[in-house]
Amino acid sequence: MTEKRIKRALISVYHKEGLDGILKKLHEEGVRLISTGGTQAFVESLGLPCETVEALTGYPSILGGRVKTLHPKVFGGILTRRDSESDRQETEAYQIPEVDLVIVDLYPFEETVASGADEAAVIEKIDIGGISLIRAAAKNFKDVVTVASEAQYAALMMLLEEKGAVTSLEERRWFAREAFAVSSAYDTAIFNYFDRDDESAFRVAVNGPKLMRYGENPHQKGIFFGKFEEMFDQLHGREISYNNLLDIDAALALIDEFDEPTFAILKHNSACGVASRPTILEAWKDALAGDPVSAFGGILVANEAIDREVAEAINRIFFEVIIAPEYMTDALVSLEQKKNRIILLRRQNGRQKRQYRSLLNGVLIQDRDASVQTADDLEPMTQKVPDERETEDLLFANKLVKHSKSNAITLVKNRQLCASGTGQTSRVDALKQAIAKARSFQFDLKGAVMASDAFFPFADCVELAAGAGITAIIQPGGSVNDNLSVEYCDAHGISMVKTGVRHFKH
Repeated sequence: MTEKRIKRALISVYHKEGLDGILKKLHEEGVRLISTGGTQAFVESLGLPCETVEALTGYPSILGGRVKTLHPKVFGGILTRRDSESDRQETEAYQIPEVDLVIVDLYPFEETVASGADEAAVIEKIDIGGISLIRAAAKNFKDVVTVASEAQYAALMMLLEEKGAVTSLEERRWFAREAFAVSSAYDTAIFNYFDRDDESAFRVAVNGPKLMRYGENPHQKGIFFGKFEEMFDQLHGREISYNNLLDIDAALALIDEFDEPTFAILKHNSACGVASRPTILEAWKDALAGDPVSAFGGILVANEAIDREVAEAINRIFFEVIIAPEYMTDALVSLEQKKNRIILLRRQNGRQKRQYRSLLNGVLIQDRDASVQTADDLEPMTQKVPDERETEDLLFANKLVKHSKSNAITLVKNRQLCASGTGQTSRVDALKQAIAKARSFQFDLKGAVMASDAFFPFADCVELAAGAGITAIIQPGGSVNDNLSVEYCDAHGISMVKTGVRHFKH
């Protein structure tokens, strides 16, 4: 028989909000309630009868509350198999009442760690009794319902309202699955606290799966695990896709490099237009000028508020997503004219410090590339040194190449992306691509600067750059043939600086 009636429930909870309706409904259904001290006071405040765990076990809560429910009369009642005659005989012999529902949540371990509490306080928030109750009840899902978090309160209440205190095997299995998700995530958090940066094992637990319409392509399944709503408010538009998420992540990584008013346009995770200007409207106009063709269907991101004038300007092209820290009301009126257009209000950063990539039969982990170069980090390699304007442009170009797929070259003039060459198997091809693209949009590269994500193994790139009018170059340095590039630059009046930091991106 898969249908089971709940006759006795054990409640031991930290979060009590939303629990009152459940307890009242259980009482109406004739369910007997057992609880620990703090929860008992809450149950009785609702005018409901409640048996204490201490009365059941004959033992008080001891060791400062560390031991309350760890007793055979508690766990025997949860783990007893109703279809086992030997289990029935033992529970009768030891007067162990059956428990059919366990409602428990866990001490706030992660919240305590995040608060900066000292280790003694953190250790006290490692739940022992609660996690044991969850695992016991979930293991015996054939007979017992497990509610392991306030996140499942709504599901339990819906079940009680629809069916009363009766559950099916399928429903109990669902609650068990959710319970093991809670317990595994809790243990993962504890392990990672102790492991810190030792990387002795890879443990990640992320809740909140969101099924995408599809993955990168329609024939692929896609799921996002995370709390997107903590980082953004979606003000308008259709459901966000798998590819949208990739572009949004790339857009945030890029825009966070800039403090001055900056607008960026991305397509397939790569910047096709970026500019920094005194106003966000000027930044938009010059970002679009970088590649008005690729901007079609792109992702727009700004680091300042979007007002009506800016909204009307960008509304002239088709784009899929816009991200900004603020929107004026009249700007939204303009932007919301396209029903599918995704408008995201950025709330906080929240981006992870680590990056994970599944490959072969494992997972590759690395720190996010958070290295930012300043003027103090630039080491002159040539006789000629860049002037103030060139230095600004070199740092600007270096930020862009950092977020471009290798092999990558970026060409910049007056804090505006003229063109980039990305994802090429040859650095020379990347530069040729960038020069050709810049010329196709009528950019005058005389006086422009060039950034490379890695060193130049030969002088061929600086030769091409000189021919295009480039006057300053930034690169990591470190090639055994650096002298070839330096000698060519010296002979042609080009300044070159090195950062000592490579920015490969694959």
